[in-house]
Amino acid sequence: MERIILKLSGQALSESGTGISAKKIEAVVNEIKELALTKNVQIGIVCGAGNMWRGRDAESNNMDRCLADSIGMLGTVMNSLAVENGLRNASLKAVTMSAVPMPSLVKSYTRDDAIEHLEKGYIVIFAGGTGSPFFSTDTTAALRAAEIGAKKILMAKNGTDGVYDSDPRKNPNAKRYAKLTYQDILNEKLEVMDQTAASLCNDNDIDVVVFDMNKSGNIKQIMIDPSIGTIVSNK
Repeated sequence: MERIILKLSGQALSESGTGISAKKIEAVVNEIKELALTKNVQIGIVCGAGNMWRGRDAESNNMDRCLADSIGMLGTVMNSLAVENGLRNASLKAVTMSAVPMPSLVKSYTRDDAIEHLEKGYIVIFAGGTGSPFFSTDTTAALRAAEIGAKKILMAKNGTDGVYDSDPRKNPNAKRYAKLTYQDILNEKLEVMDQTAASLCNDNDIDVVVFDMNKSGNIKQIMIDPSIGTIVSNK
């Protein structure tokens, strides 16, 4: 039984770039359901909160970084609960676990409870970031993958089918990488994930597969054929 983390951006859950779209949630859930019902896999999910809030933007507006990041962590809880509701509506077992304790709304995250739910067939949604400021949700995905023993992170992108040497939306001659190492990311200064996340993945032998989730069927297909995206590994 393979255990994976699916990293969803906040924008993946929004049609306009802000807020939560029921239509987008349903589309994402249908993709996840296809994977859950056809592959022998245990699924964890980490949601970003860019559709709600970006801590780094708030900092430039004279807001304390810790407070700004706390608001972002709350945004991930909102997105996670929306995804959980969509999964349950699709007759899938799902549970949200938050690194920020809020027992009246959501279960608190512990590694043992998360693994127990995964082994019982639940899709576990990891909310609240790491529970501390200064860490991105990419780092959350890497940390949770290391904690639960997942060896693959599926990093879903909106309209970009992998990692390029330049922005393919601006440069029609941009080259897509088939495979990269974490050292390549650092050397080439490629914006795949932050350095903390890359270091965690590198140290724990976790592969990251970057792919376009806007193409129907890609969440399932990337598990079958990673060459449709970009594989990042430590070798």
